[in-house]
Amino acid sequence: MKRVGILTSGGDCQGLNAAIRGVAKALYENFGDKVEIYGIQDGYRGLIQGNYRLMRPDDFSGILTLGGTILGTSRQPFKQMSVIGEDNVDKVKNMKGTYQKLKLNALVVLGGNGTQKTANLLSENGLNIIHLPKTIDNDITGTDVTFGFHSAVEIATAVVDGIHTTATSHGRNFLIEVMGHKVGWLTLSAGIAGGADVILLPEIPYNIDKIAEVLQERQKAGKRFSILAVAEGAISVEESQMSKKELKKARAASPYPSVVYKINAELQQRISNEIRVCVPGHFQRGGSPCAYDRVLCTKLGAKAAELIAEEKFGVMVGVVNGQTIPVPLSEVAGKLKSVPVNCDEIQAARQIGISFGD
Repeated sequence: MKRVGILTSGGDCQGLNAAIRGVAKALYENFGDKVEIYGIQDGYRGLIQGNYRLMRPDDFSGILTLGGTILGTSRQPFKQMSVIGEDNVDKVKNMKGTYQKLKLNALVVLGGNGTQKTANLLSENGLNIIHLPKTIDNDITGTDVTFGFHSAVEIATAVVDGIHTTATSHGRNFLIEVMGHKVGWLTLSAGIAGGADVILLPEIPYNIDKIAEVLQERQKAGKRFSILAVAEGAISVEESQMSKKELKKARAASPYPSVVYKINAELQQRISNEIRVCVPGHFQRGGSPCAYDRVLCTKLGAKAAELIAEEKFGVMVGVVNGQTIPVPLSEVAGKLKSVPVNCDEIQAARQIGISFGD
């Protein structure tokens, strides 16, 4: 009898249930009634606390299009995983204990960068781990794409599309804050797809005066409005000179709730045209996965089941040149995939006149 655990960790996104379904259906296809699947509740917290349930085949029916995660999730910071806090809980020991209690042959972990680092930690501690790359940020090294990304792009693009009509009607400039603290893949794709005039990314520090110049030039050219797609982690040229500690302190002391409000206040001092702010927020992570993600999740899940059958562990299932392949966790865990400043998308955007505030 094969015993396989599945958990989802970190922020939710579209496609988690589709990926869970892909793993389960492929396992049942491979092993029939010779496999037991245990759903670990609420991510690593459930693994630490021993909160799990034996799943039935019916549990995986009807979830391909369902948003969120049927297993629940939680954020458990990697930096705290090896730290015994005031509760006196040895988290790594407890996670190993739950794994051993269930007599698991493998544990499939769905999550982003932080989840991946803990997955690698568990692998180093002797557990048979397979990681599936999930995040709307598309910032995981070792895979061309993560599930959740394309679904979020569709939503963020729809926001930009929708703002165009009200911006045109009122002759206003709009700042749209798109998710992405550390990388700008989502903002870049949605900005291009939605026809934004300015795109601000964490990878390209912006000059507020340059942005003002772009908006003024558009106004002089008879353009009634401008759309700015702004990653929530966008930074100014001045902020780019700060250390991480200094930047964190400066942001904490800022009177503005987020970067778009700061940019809005600074632009209001430089241009006369009206400006509005739009923050779609967690809406970008919700709802059903798009068709692309449903296919991707099915491929990743099926590959995970294949690797379990072949007993190949300590890997992430990555997508490289369209192929699903095992990528050693030890080589990629925690490594951020940023937007290259000279990538094709940025070059194409510049060629059609999109400004990056630099």
